Amino acid sequence: MAWRNIRSLFTFSNVRNTFQLSRYRKVELGAPAHTIKSHGAALAMNHKHDWLILLFLAMIEVTLMIIHPFYRFVGKDMMEDLKYPMKANTVPGWSVPMYAILLPIAIFLLVYIRRGDVYDLHHSTLGLLFSVLVTAVITDAMKDAVGRPRPDFFYRCFPDGKEFYDQLGNVICHGKASDIKEGHKSFPSGHTSAAFAGLGFLSFYLSGKIQAFDRRGHVAKLCIIFLPLLVASLIGVSRVIDYWHHWQDVFAGGLLGLVVAAFCYRQFFPNPYDDDGWGPYAYFKAMEESRCNTNTSNNMTAPDVQAQGIQVVNQPGRQNGGAVGNLSSAQDAMESGRSL
Repeated sequence: MAWRNIRSLFTFSNVRNTFQLSRYRKVELGAPAHTIKSHGAALAMNHKHDWLILLFLAMIEVTLMIIHPFYRFVGKDMMEDLKYPMKANTVPGWSVPMYAILLPIAIFLLVYIRRGDVYDLHHSTLGLLFSVLVTAVITDAMKDAVGRPRPDFFYRCFPDGKEFYDQLGNVICHGKASDIKEGHKSFPSGHTSAAFAGLGFLSFYLSGKIQAFDRRGHVAKLCIIFLPLLVASLIGVSRVIDYWHHWQDVFAGGLLGLVVAAFCYRQFFPNPYDDDGWGPYAYFKAMEESRCNTNTSNNMTAPDVQAQGIQVVNQPGRQNGGAVGNLSSAQDAMESGRSL
């Protein structure tokens, strides 16, 4: 008997129920559907200023990528820590939007297909884009302002190995202009900050959806929310292995991206450990307004029906009363005639 009870814990239905989004999948009876077709246009118009700000941030980011960074002093003694070989990126630059933006949005779409809540899809996408763009603007602004040389700066500046310095001991580079420009953008790591901004936001999102902190002790849920953070960490480690960044650059970039992701997530969603952490604020607000409208319409309908019923009931009474009054007046006239 004990063996049967233990075996029943590992049945497919119990494992499925363990990861079932209990409150997240519940649909209130009579609740209106919030789909892209029914509420998408109105929701986008309501947040049109947010989308305009996103466009403005994108323009700032492009400008920061074009301008030259600060060319700080780099002396001969400093070159000892900057003589690492130039290597290709293990994680290329074109893949940054793939893992930081497109992958999380694909998961948001899967959740929307299953649940059909446009508030969740819109706010998660908007929060993700804000997280990535705000992080990118802060990262590139710091890159241009600090101008820290990369670990492979020596071979960017002197590709043939021949060193040249001015009277003050500063480097006189004769390498490729684009390589030299990129060589002054070490702090903080852009790949790492973008990874933690996008995948960190996804980790917060998943922790709320699967109710990872529901006090039931399902440690397997933690593996799900740690997976995006692990990927982001490995991307940061690759930047050190490729000698494109110092470890301090990667640490600062990861911390920056994760903090910005937390702020952007909390702008649209409750804390993941809250009972309502599985949905955005806008969804609960819409449901509350729907219930209020339903209660108001019900309260207005009942008195109207009662009033109409009273009128219907009283109307024959008034007609009968008028007829009785006419008959009594006729009888009084006849009696008065007789008395006369």
